[in-house]
Amino acid sequence: MKESALPFLNVLVAVTGGLGVFLLGMKHLSEGLQAIGGGWLRKFMSLATRGHVASVGTGVVSTLIVQSSAIITAMLVGSVSSGMMTLAQAVNVIIGANIGTTGTVWIVAYAPSSALTGLACLAVGGALYFFVRRETLRNFGLAVLGLGLFLLGLCFIAKGVEPLKGGEFAQWMFDAADIASTGGVALIALCAAVVSVAIHSAATIALAMILAAQGLIPYEAAVASLFGANIGTTVTAWIAATGGNSPARRTALAHTLLNVIGSAVFLPLVLSAFVPMGKALIPYCGAMVAIAVTDTVFAIVRGVVAFPFVRPFERLLMRLIPGKGEEKPHLSTLKIGTKVSPVIACDQALVEVQFMRDSDIDLFDSVRRVLSGQDAPDEDNECHIVHREDILDNVQREITDFLASIMSKRLAADVSARAQRLLRLTDELESVSDEAAAILKVVKRLRNNKQRISDVSVVTVLSVHDCVQAFAAKVSPWIRSPRPMIDIAAVQEESNKIHEFIRERRRTQLGRVGVDDPGSSLRVLGELDIINAYERIRACYLNIAETLAGGKAQWIN
Repeated sequence: MKESALPFLNVLVAVTGGLGVFLLGMKHLSEGLQAIGGGWLRKFMSLATRGHVASVGTGVVSTLIVQSSAIITAMLVGSVSSGMMTLAQAVNVIIGANIGTTGTVWIVAYAPSSALTGLACLAVGGALYFFVRRETLRNFGLAVLGLGLFLLGLCFIAKGVEPLKGGEFAQWMFDAADIASTGGVALIALCAAVVSVAIHSAATIALAMILAAQGLIPYEAAVASLFGANIGTTVTAWIAATGGNSPARRTALAHTLLNVIGSAVFLPLVLSAFVPMGKALIPYCGAMVAIAVTDTVFAIVRGVVAFPFVRPFERLLMRLIPGKGEEKPHLSTLKIGTKVSPVIACDQALVEVQFMRDSDIDLFDSVRRVLSGQDAPDEDNECHIVHREDILDNVQREITDFLASIMSKRLAADVSARAQRLLRLTDELESVSDEAAAILKVVKRLRNNKQRISDVSVVTVLSVHDCVQAFAAKVSPWIRSPRPMIDIAAVQEESNKIHEFIRERRRTQLGRVGVDDPGSSLRVLGELDIINAYERIRACYLNIAETLAGGKAQWIN
């Protein structure tokens, strides 16, 4: 090559700088769209449980909303690992997400070549984002800002590679790209997959489209890069599943296998079918649009072929990554939160809050068995209470750290309120587990002192337990999205009745001091400690109800 080092360095700086602007634009565009359509996104994701076709449609629409299949797949890892979605439903959503992600390619294909449109978007978006107070308009401004940076990045890349056009470097690229054989196409696809791991897959495809439009790489190489980019983008799912449970790893493997097998199956058709189809369109719509059509057709055909085999594919994944009924030692769901928008991150935190909710309900049954069987302690049950309380302590700490990292960013007012609500819920739910452990400690203390709760007091304590547990069972299902309408006045009235009931039982217990036997003081004080623990649990669930009360159903919690 005769090109001097300085012009080549200029091209390198222009292209890498353009990629940086492009990726920053993608980030802001995605964040702005998520902030605007966060509620709709959650609604569409909830449709995934309604059927196979609905799951595919969910993947398409959700990916169009956030402009990133990686974000949707990362959400799926958390949803499947927490049991909110089955693996088969997740596979269908992934099929749809692979189709929906082609929307970004169409933006690249129809993006104006001039920087004027990008600058106009920056002007409009900047005015809305920096000078308008209304949250919706500010989020729209952020999306427009991202679009402007997106367009400018494409412009910088296109201008940056112009000096190479028609030179020996371009000829060297044509010679190096052995596009005459399927092996050469596979090698180019592999290179594109590696590049996509390092940068956004959309950036890889955009770069290939620009180089093909400028005549710097063969059209066949650009099409081959589509196959590789689809494989490279699956690394995000593995990052999300790192350290997670078996369902999380199965979801990540599903994304990888779907894209790898789909690319491998259709790779031999690149030269015989996809390239001729695209070249036939070039005279009418240009190379970029032809590549976008090819990418869309590839995604749709791959999805249509995979759709009938979702159930067998699910069984294969279960065999490749076995494991059932695993304990949940940490928050695999939250490992992905910082990679997505605060709106979606709060959804992931809600999954863990619901885990705390269900764990507390389980602790009620365990504590009742402890109170009912003092003379024959169930060591497994008591160890379960201690272990579960330790887990919930860890869950609260991780949720708090996670939400703190989210709240350190600039948040919309409703998202900030939602994050604070989640923090309040975790605090109350963790306090419930603390009280369950405290009740167990009282029973053990009495046992160590050769004492036990009297038969009369057992009846009293269990009546308090059942009353509080019924109240908890009524409040707990409200910890979900969408939040139901709550008649908080009725809840407070019921809570006050329970409070008066507990006060009366406490007064009765105090009257037993010294009555049953002279050494009953320690026993009665222990029984009072248990009753007081239930009073605090009642207060926790009242606080939860008041935190959730909102006058109308909302996609918030």
